[in-house]
Amino acid sequence: MAEKSGGSKKLLWIMIILVLLSSAGAAAAIYMVMDQRDDGSEDAEMQQAMEREPPIFMRIEPFTVNLADDSYGSRLLYTGVTLRVGNEESKTILEEHMPQVRSRLLMLLSGKQADELTSSEGKQQLAQAIVDRLSVPLTENQPPLDLREVLFTEFIVQ
Repeated sequence: MAEKSGGSKKLLWIMIILVLLSSAGAAAAIYMVMDQRDDGSEDAEMQQAMEREPPIFMRIEPFTVNLADDSYGSRLLYTGVTLRVGNEESKTILEEHMPQVRSRLLMLLSGKQADELTSSEGKQQLAQAIVDRLSVPLTENQPPLDLREVLFTEFIVQ
């Protein structure tokens, strides 16, 4: 009988050691998984913070333009435009050359007919035409402008 109690003590100690080792292994695995999750979320947060830049808008004062004559005769367009640019340098260049910018817009808009501008597709085409017209350098040795979007803040066709 003495041998049985000695054998069961050894078996008990072996089971205790196995439980402790498996617990330590599980704890290490959980720690590593949690550590990877923390690193991933911190990296994602830092990347998002670095990528998120506030948009840069440049407002152009509203103006009225005579549109090209159509079947209804002479028509007018009253519009306000805001440009979203990609960097401060583009905004500064546009502000410095505002008379040229307004002139280009007036020339572009005065060649349009009212029926071209009343649909949403027509406004989208006009926005693209404005980007194309303003992308042409305003002065010699000008770096390319980073025009992202044309936003119509006011738009009335009469």
